[in-house]
Amino acid sequence: MQTTRTTPSRSAKRVHYDEEIIHPILDEALFCTVSYAVNGQPMAIPTAFARKEDKIYIHGSVGSHFMRELEKGSPACISVMITDGLVLAKSAFSHTVNYRSVILFATAEKVTDETERMEALALITDHLIPGRWADLRPTTASEMRKTMVLAFSLAEASAKVRTGGPNDEPEDLDLPTWSGVIPMKTVQLGPVTAEASAGTPLPDYLR
Repeated sequence: MQTTRTTPSRSAKRVHYDEEIIHPILDEALFCTVSYAVNGQPMAIPTAFARKEDKIYIHGSVGSHFMRELEKGSPACISVMITDGLVLAKSAFSHTVNYRSVILFATAEKVTDETERMEALALITDHLIPGRWADLRPTTASEMRKTMVLAFSLAEASAKVRTGGPNDEPEDLDLPTWSGVIPMKTVQLGPVTAEASAGTPLPDYLR
């Protein structure tokens, strides 16, 4: 949704408010950064998350200062960014990045329904490693008591996307300096088995 906080001061043509663009970015990004302030002191915490419909979920210890402050209703700004390429121009000042990002403004809602809490933890786990949750031992009551789950609405969210090659200044176009795009992507490497799992077959979802 477009608000004064989601309206950019520059590069407005890169901004999108459609779910069709925002949701896939959130679904691909593995981590988000949650920013907030306590008594005028800025804080920013990177954390795992997952989206379901028009909410994202995060989790943490009930003893976490970070989680307790958000639980109180501290306004939060949450951001994710996926780097798709480094854009090299003929001038340092014309270099840029091809990226997809989302910024949202919201106040945390503490999730108290046990079914929703468990579902959120499964979503976060499977967001990082699809299929993992079903392969794990059941979560204990003690673990659940020690864990807080917070939800954030996507009502005030926007995406920003940059694609394409460099935008060199006209006077730089004939310079004998290479320009172009270096594509970037996150790659999952082969699993490294822990000593305690020696002899345990690698699950299909990790192959």
